[in-house]
Amino acid sequence: MGGKTTETRKILMRCDQCSMSLPGGCTVRGVCGKDPDLNSLQEALIYGIKGTAAYYYHAYELGYRDDEIGFFLAKALYSTLTNVNFNKERFVELILENGRIHLKTMELLDKAYVETYGKPQVVKVPTGTEEGHGILVTGHSYKALYDLLKQIRELGLEDEIRVYTHSEMTPAHSYPAMREFKSLYGNWGGSWVRQKSEFSEFPGVILGTSNCVQQPLPSYADRIYTTGIAGLEGVPHISDDNYEKVIKHALKTPRMERREGGYIITGYHHTNVLPLMDKLINLIHEGKIRHVFVIGGCDAPNPNMSYYDRLTELVPKDAIILTAACGKHRYNRRDYGDIEGIPRFMDFGQCNNVYSIIKVAAELSRRLGEDLNKLPVSIVLSWMEQKAVGILYTLLYLGIKGIYLGPKLPEFLTPNVLDILRKKFDLRPISGDPEKDLREMLSRGIKAS
Repeated sequence: MGGKTTETRKILMRCDQCSMSLPGGCTVRGVCGKDPDLNSLQEALIYGIKGTAAYYYHAYELGYRDDEIGFFLAKALYSTLTNVNFNKERFVELILENGRIHLKTMELLDKAYVETYGKPQVVKVPTGTEEGHGILVTGHSYKALYDLLKQIRELGLEDEIRVYTHSEMTPAHSYPAMREFKSLYGNWGGSWVRQKSEFSEFPGVILGTSNCVQQPLPSYADRIYTTGIAGLEGVPHISDDNYEKVIKHALKTPRMERREGGYIITGYHHTNVLPLMDKLINLIHEGKIRHVFVIGGCDAPNPNMSYYDRLTELVPKDAIILTAACGKHRYNRRDYGDIEGIPRFMDFGQCNNVYSIIKVAAELSRRLGEDLNKLPVSIVLSWMEQKAVGILYTLLYLGIKGIYLGPKLPEFLTPNVLDILRKKFDLRPISGDPEKDLREMLSRGIKAS
């Protein structure tokens, strides 16, 4: 018992990467640093399936399920075990398959939202305040918001409490079933990046419903709750969909006064944009619309995010912008005007509503009789978290090339893996100079017929 025998010492070899002593040496080459490119591909797949799982969770909680999605998530996660798959090409295939499944998941979630809450309609969401006690809902779960609004009504408190949305909850205002509740009033603040200062300023109760919540500051730690998948250390969690505790807490907070503000326009969706396609195509053929920009993605605490604010400001008057996800809160309050009735800026909502943008882009390609890659459609993404990764994989699965990506490239990709993606899909990091990139994007124009 005093030590290893000479024979044992001979067959135990120490790994030069992780210092583990393994019989016969390291038998799991391709992990623990031995092959960083394989590690990178495994991590890239994990990020993608995390994003797909997030969307599937929201569909599942509304009763919408798909066995193929569930099986893929299990298969993909299984494939990342340390001693299962050392085939790099197979991981590239799995990443593209993740893109296909992610598209299917976004389609399922869109169906769940439309069939549960009605077809989205374009609405102006107030950014001021109304008299009454306030509850601020952040995250992504429409179900949590709906249940909260319903319980406020059942308690007879619709005249006492005003509910505000934050960040990715803003598009909830566009669903008819949500607007039936008198207590749903407006939007407070912008993206998750500024939530600590914005939550500190909000005098009411705060409810976090999914990801993009941060550990609270002392200024509001005693009036924040979580529900569903969300959780914060030391913060009360609602696990039974009963929000009476949140509602009663709101009644103890100071009443907010009526304050005029501006508004945010949201609610664009393929069901209300596709009917505009005839007019859009005519304007393209007449040379009155020469470019379509898809500018969206996640917000990030990075000073280079100002690139997107400036880019949207520079987009010429004869071009339109389609957007989704929380990065738009940097530029969605600007008045972009319209082109003969076609809005120049269309906010399609949450990150998962990229599905609607894909539907619109596919129809544009079909009607113009050209592959999307040959049309003057520029895609410029800001990203940070996992759902955006899944969306990128969907675009790659669809064969879309020349996507601009920033404010920085994903750190989980090694130079070799990034080089593969650049060559295969023409991924382009933003230059940091929006004027320069815009000239490059506009180099292809739609010619009037």
